[in-house]
Amino acid sequence: DFRLWLTSMPTGAFPVTVLQNGLKMVTEPPKGLKSNLKGAYLKLGPQELARTDQPAVWRKLLFGLRCFHAIAQERRKFGPLGWNIPYEFNDTDVDISQ
Repeated sequence: DFRLWLTSMPTGAFPVTVLQNGLKMVTEPPKGLKSNLKGAYLKLGPQELARTDQPAVWRKLLFGLRCFHAIAQERRKFGPLGWNIPYEFNDTDVDISQ
């Protein structure tokens, strides 16, 4: 009984047969604005909400950022309509913009 959890980007140095014979798992963003916002806030801990000396302003900014991210995630299903350049928005984009 041996299991290996592995993450990999496509590269020529990594053997393709390992990826072909392995079991693949994918995480999908939640569907809908409400579930996306709920999931984003469930990932936040109390230390993220209290990391400033102006918590009321910080929470409003954080809500605006999370709403924008949820809308961008939801827009993906429409394809590049209304966007100049297609871009994959994911959770790391939200984390890095804080």
